[in-house]
Parts: sequence; C-alpha cells; structure tokens
Amino acid sequence: MPRLNKTVILALLIVTSSIFLLFQLYNYRQYVSKVGPHILGRTSHPTANDVQWQTVKKFLTLVQRYNLPVFLVDTTSLALLSQDALLQRDSLVQEPHCTFLCTGRPITSFALLANLWKYDAGLVSAAEEKGFDLLEVKGKDPRLASMDDLSGNEIPLHFLFRQHGHVIQVVVLYERSGNYLWHGPLRLKPNVDRSFAPYKILDYGRHAGAYDRPDLVLTTLDGLDVRIPRNISRFLMEHSQARFLECRYREARNFFQLYPDDTSPEAMDFRLKAKSLLHLASRTLSGLGVPFWLSSGTCLGWYRQCSIIPYSRDVDLGIFIKDYRPDIVSAFQKAGLPLKHKFGKVEDSLELSFQGRDVKLDIFFFYEEGDIMWNGGTQAKSGKKFKYVFPRFSLCWSELAELRARVPCETLDYVRANYGATWNIPVRTWDWKTSPSNVQENGLWPPREWAQVIQVY
Repeated sequence: MPRLNKTVILALLIVTSSIFLLFQLYNYRQYVSKVGPHILGRTSHPTANDVQWQTVKKFLTLVQRYNLPVFLVDTTSLALLSQDALLQRDSLVQEPHCTFLCTGRPITSFALLANLWKYDAGLVSAAEEKGFDLLEVKGKDPRLASMDDLSGNEIPLHFLFRQHGHVIQVVVLYERSGNYLWHGPLRLKPNVDRSFAPYKILDYGRHAGAYDRPDLVLTTLDGLDVRIPRNISRFLMEHSQARFLECRYREARNFFQLYPDDTSPEAMDFRLKAKSLLHLASRTLSGLGVPFWLSSGTCLGWYRQCSIIPYSRDVDLGIFIKDYRPDIVSAFQKAGLPLKHKFGKVEDSLELSFQGRDVKLDIFFFYEEGDIMWNGGTQAKSGKKFKYVFPRFSLCWSELAELRARVPCETLDYVRANYGATWNIPVRTWDWKTSPSNVQENGLWPPREWAQVIQVY
C-alpha cells in the first residue's frame, strides 16, 4: 500500500475535527434553546430569571409566527448593554448566562412598528395556546382627530402578555405627520382587571411618547435573536424626554365657536409662511443639536387653538441659555435668514431676531434663577431692559403645523404667566413692554455697552 501523504492526513484530521466541533456546537445550542441559559438541573424549582427567559423565548416564537416587527425597548435591559457586549455576542452563546434579558423585574418591554404590521385577530388564540394571558389596550387615534371630528377611531396602543407572573409589554409605535413615531398612553377602561400587571412600574404608558425612528440591528442576547436600537444611549436619552402632549382639539373647537377663525387669504398666506419658517428653524437648530420650544404667541396658538395665530406676525421660540452656541447666527444666515437684531449678551437677556419671508423669527434665551425662569427684552432707542418671569417648567413634545416641536409641559402655567387669566380671549393690540402679565423693568444697559448689546441691522 502506498504511503499516504502527510499533508492529506493532516487535512483529513482537520476536516474530521471541524465536523465534530460543529456537531457539538449544534447539540449545545439545541440544549440552550430548550432549557435556557440557566442550568435548571441544579434545582427542582425554576428561578425568577428562568421564568423571565422562558417567557421571553415563548413570546419571540409567537411574534415570529405572526410577523410582528418587534424590537427590545426595555430600559433596564438596554442599560445593561454596551458596544463591547454587542461585539462579543458570539461569546454569549458559549457561556450560557442570562445577562441582559433577566433583569429581575416582573416586566420586559418591546415595541411594535405599526406601519409594518397588519392586525391579526388570530394572535389572541395563538397566545392562549402558548399559555399567555393577553390584555389589549385600545385608545383614540389622534392622527384622525380634528376640530371637525373629535370621535376618533380606536386603535391598539399596548399589548400585555402574562405568563407565570411575568408580563411582556408591547407598546405600539405609529407614524405621525411630523415624521416621528408616537405611542399612546395606557389608560384602562372601568371593567379591566387592575391586578393584571404592575402598571405603576411599566416603562411605557404613563404618558404618550414621541421618538425618532431608530435604526435597528439584529443581535443575539442570552441565546435569543432580538432586534435592538443600534444607538442604545440615544434611544435611552429619548425615552427620558419622550413625554408627548396632544393638541387640545375640543377646547380649540370651543374657542373658534366663540371667536371664528380668520380664513381670509391674508391669514392663510401668513400661516403658510409661518409654517415654512418654523420648519426651517427646526431643521437649523436640530442640525446644531440645540433644543428649542414654542414660546410666547406661538405657544399660545398651539395651546389655545391648535394652530398659528394669524395676526401674531412672527414665530417665537425659546432656548435655554445653557444650550446657546456661537454659530447659531451663522447657521441661520446660511439657511437664508439674515439677522434683524441682536439684543443683550450671553450673560444677560440675550435675544435674537431673524427676518424670514414677510415673517420674523424671534428667539428668546431663558435663564434659570432659583425657582423661576426668565427671558429678557431690550428697548433699542432707550437701552431699557425688561424681564419676563415664568415658574419653572420642563419640556414635552407636541405637534404644530405638521412639525414635532417641544412645548412647556406645564403649558397652562406658562401661558398664564405670559398672558394672564384672560389668555383665552384674543388680543390683537399688544405692547411687548407693558402687555405681558409677567413683565418687569430690569434697569438700563450702560451706554458704553450699547454697541455690544443693541445691534440692529
């Protein structure tokens, strides 16, 4: 018999070893998929982590069957993740330990992209076959609401899957006209079991929320294939600031019954120009990473009548002075909005005004001082300073003129501070130095500073 070539023998050994290792890995993964990442043989009773993992696994099997495009939005699980963990995801299969999905909490949260999913009533029976109790929470569709139609169709907002005491929340995300994702609040109807889930600790549902559409990545967590946001830290930051306030259509309709809307060509033309300016300002500031909110008359129009006040003749935005950037002026000028005036300075009463197409954009910078916040004003001809005082407020998302924009969460307090108890009555004649309820005289700019703090173009 001829002597075998050593290279051939070595190649055969390598191939044989590789096949054996692949066979071992296959059997191992089959074992993990059956019993989960915990070694259940060590105890006769499953732990809370075992229950959580098994429940999530059954849930993912169910949603794959019905093509539900879900992704993980559980804030505790996402906080445990890191780029290193994603890069080393293959090692998670080699060492079966439930690191990310077993959080010790009785809830795991997922999100469902509504535009990629068609409702299937068979989901309920299929969930029951898998041993789940299912609660579907519906609510009004705000995308169809208007001052002409307040009824609104009901749409699914949240699904709660419960098994062995563990709850999986699925929050449904809908696309809104402002090019963002929205979910509704979780509000239980009177006949719903209040003990079905630990509602007070749910990640989603206490308020409505708004998000940018996340870029998703498929990864392996604790032996399960799961989609997650690619930029986890950004998503978690968005979640902490996601609260959304819906326009008050019912109150707006009542307002227009008392004070009919101006539908003249001039008013319609102004609203179109103001909308265009508002969108341009949003793109410019977002490009700089500068958060802003609707302020003064623009905020009043959103809160009182769900639209832009046609006789206001400008667009008003607020920015916290801590978010000021020196390149704001140049960015607006590059966008085609020349600087009309600059009053004050970064340390005190800064205000910028840009000239749009027949519509002025005013940006007021707000300062924090104890339990109040304030913005300043300057009279160019005299150097007089003014101060507009507001109670402290936080920011929420809303929508105006098909734009997602922030507003003060404590909107009524904000509007009352600026416009007084009669804020709900239109006032066409307005003097910015005397009309606001919260205006205070704040001294004079020294003449030596006028060249710096009073710039009119």
